Amino acid sequence: MFSAMQGLASWAPIGIPAFLFVISVVVFFHELGHFAMARAFGVKVETFSIGFGSKIFGWVDSKGTQWKVSWLPFGGYVKFLGDMNAASVPDREQIEGMDEEARRNTFAFKPLYQRALIVFAGPLANFILAIAIFAVVFMFVGRQIIPSVVDQVKPDSAAAHAGLLPGDVIATVNGSHIDGFSELQSIVAMSAGESLTLGVERGGKTITLHATPQLLETKDRFGDSHRIGMLGIVNRIDPKEVRMVRYGPFQAVGEATAQTWFVVDTTMTYLWRMVSGREDASQLSGPVGIAKISGQVAEISFLALINLAALISVSIGLINLFPVPILDGGHLLYYGCEAILGRPLNARAQDVGFRLGLAVMLGLMVLATWNDLSRLNLF
Repeated sequence: MFSAMQGLASWAPIGIPAFLFVISVVVFFHELGHFAMARAFGVKVETFSIGFGSKIFGWVDSKGTQWKVSWLPFGGYVKFLGDMNAASVPDREQIEGMDEEARRNTFAFKPLYQRALIVFAGPLANFILAIAIFAVVFMFVGRQIIPSVVDQVKPDSAAAHAGLLPGDVIATVNGSHIDGFSELQSIVAMSAGESLTLGVERGGKTITLHATPQLLETKDRFGDSHRIGMLGIVNRIDPKEVRMVRYGPFQAVGEATAQTWFVVDTTMTYLWRMVSGREDASQLSGPVGIAKISGQVAEISFLALINLAALISVSIGLINLFPVPILDGGHLLYYGCEAILGRPLNARAQDVGFRLGLAVMLGLMVLATWNDLSRLNLF
């Protein structure tokens, strides 16, 4: 406990500002997506909040929207006219008492496609933010490419069983070209127990090998433990072979889109493996974990922190699309039912869904926080 308190004291000066920066940027753009689309369709926005709870500071704009920053920095919300709370649960009593003029500016009375677009705009804004960050980095800083050349093969490893040898160059995985060792690591990390087809350049020829990464525990540069898939190779790093590649605007956007999709794909792969019992839930992380890694990454560089913001933005956008009531995906699920039935779900069904959704999200939050605290060795 004393060691953990010392760690907290040393983390706080950099970690707290870094965490607030990352969360505020990601949440702001998410809510800005909802806000901009709502304004475009003539919906009155009553509140735009970064954080929850009591207001720290804020102002009211010319159209009557209260903009504020609140004390609990674990999210944010946009509250429309006719909403009961931050989760956009309709206030039926208020709606029933509205006159025709007010209803024209109310979210609940907008056409189905407009409501769906307003809800979808939040996650979309997160994906756009991530693509924009990656693209700017690829254009002005570049991407470091380290060739995936095998220097050592660990005994009794997946690589040894597959027949990899020192000097081999891994060029493709499952038929797709890889841009260096970092991309190989990312693919292998999420493929424990799955057979990978490797295209290997050896002695001027290309051969095909099959390797099944082993699920092993490793430590990152900050000393944190992770269970990931590993081949058991050591990459050769020759400074003469390391390249920094910068892209033009169009290519940078294409590469940034591919990078964003890669994050989505690896996240969904992990979740599917967890649900199917091939992966445990110990890698799930919540606000405490994000706060910790924000401080660690900020110590490396501001550029690394910006990249972290992009990664978290993708995750926030993706999670919000899950079909869980209280999340954006839950609202889209309701709208899908409405489109099929030709009418909204009844009030009771929606209320039950919101309660179940809240219970699911609270349960996941407790699990993720437990994982975070466990990594801090507080108990």
